[in-house]
Amino acid sequence: MTYRGRFAPSPTGPLHFGSLVSALASWLDARAHRGAWLVRVEDIDGPRTVPGAAEEILSTLEHFGMHADEPPVWQSDRIARYQEALEQLKTAGLVYPCGCTRKEIADSLLHAHARNTTLAYPGTCRNGLHGKPARAWRLRVPDGDAAVITFEDRWQGKQTQNLATEVGDFVLRRADDQWAYQLAVVVDDADAGITHIVRGADLMDSTARQIYLQRCLGVPTPEYLHVPVVTNDEGEKLSKQNGATALDNDKPFEALSAAARHLGLGLDGTAHTTLEGFYAAATAAWAQRTGVRV
Repeated sequence: MTYRGRFAPSPTGPLHFGSLVSALASWLDARAHRGAWLVRVEDIDGPRTVPGAAEEILSTLEHFGMHADEPPVWQSDRIARYQEALEQLKTAGLVYPCGCTRKEIADSLLHAHARNTTLAYPGTCRNGLHGKPARAWRLRVPDGDAAVITFEDRWQGKQTQNLATEVGDFVLRRADDQWAYQLAVVVDDADAGITHIVRGADLMDSTARQIYLQRCLGVPTPEYLHVPVVTNDEGEKLSKQNGATALDNDKPFEALSAAARHLGLGLDGTAHTTLEGFYAAATAAWAQRTGVRV
């Protein structure tokens, strides 16, 4: 199997330290496997996309010496593929239109919490819209043992999630006509031939949904590795929404050194005078940390 990995930033602002950790981890894993490292710009969430942010992110990656092995892919160029995947699922009878509003769903989850029952989507529209207009499209998840998805994460170990009780039928196309992350990422990874996904642990919870969707679409399941997320002083995930600052393109070694420490690689980026030297040492340390044979 030829290794193909990727880094998939959302252009909601410039690249910050939390995103650098994920980028570095995915880059090192690709290099340790002597494989390809791709970049995908996840820009289909129009309301959150900041003009010029994608170009700024790509420029920062270049300044930090992380060069993609193929031209970047933009999700906004792939809308037709998401529609094709949805039509495939419609033909198979695996999706249905949903007319529930956010308030209705929130109210049902509130009542479920009060009754100490599941907080999953209750399947209100599974058997029809009951006179409501269609707003979104949901993927029907199985019941019983078929709903239990188990996978081995290369960093976090064995993971199990029951889609029926913990998630419920999940959205593939939103009420605002935006494509849901779950569908887009599965279609994109399959089309790009991605074999290994390395990303932040904040996305761990979505992995079972993606594996089930991969099975529904008949595409391979990559190997997964979720690295610890970077948090701020309040213990929140570091993000653009809570004040994460942009990386300084003129000071790559300082940021890379901190990212390497966060990943437990035990090396000092400031001790190197070239990016090539840093990445050679970091790749060897990553291979040792994750058990990759080089």
